[in-house]
Amino acid sequence: MRIVIAGGHGRIALRLERLLARRGDVVAGLVRRAEHAEDLRAAGAEPVVCDLEAAGVEEVARHLTGADAVVFAAGAGPGSGAARKDTVDRAAAVLLADAAERAGVRRFVVVSAMRADPEHPGDEVFDAYLRAKGAADADVLARDGLDATVLRPGLLTDDAGTGLVRLEASTGRGAVPRDDVAAVLVELLDTPATAGLTLELISGRVPVSVAVKGVAGN
Repeated sequence: MRIVIAGGHGRIALRLERLLARRGDVVAGLVRRAEHAEDLRAAGAEPVVCDLEAAGVEEVARHLTGADAVVFAAGAGPGSGAARKDTVDRAAAVLLADAAERAGVRRFVVVSAMRADPEHPGDEVFDAYLRAKGAADADVLARDGLDATVLRPGLLTDDAGTGLVRLEASTGRGAVPRDDVAAVLVELLDTPATAGLTLELISGRVPVSVAVKGVAGN
């Protein structure tokens, strides 16, 4: 497959790129800064400089042409304010979805956040983040032109992955290594029957492939 990952320099995205490249997929990562290109090449991905806060839909669609799937793994990141939560965590996801539809790419996987909700109350920056992620999720899932899956990991850690997870519509709070998030994303990309689902992910006792097959009804 050819897979394009937005937010290609993120800690989950780099792990995902390594896994996909290792099995022979062609991977492109959209990055905002040219200096991140070497890190993507080291992970086995083709770097594509594209600032989703500044690009138009036609430009992004050109980068998606010929792809089999798109992953939105971008985020404004810690230290950013409420305004960038909206322009990156919401608006960039919507732009990428617009571009995927324009390019004819149906499979679309979103890395979201637990408790994301467009109506989440509160005035703190984290509240704005959860509203932005929730609004993006709702927009993407509502599109007839996409086969979208939303993944909402729990507390992310850099511990080594175990390959054992709990993946359900609602898991309750918990932590999960980024390694295991990337492994679940690979399986979701291979399982289009998960389209339309919003899934929470924490560490658990079920092997990744079995967990994904379970939520897909296989």
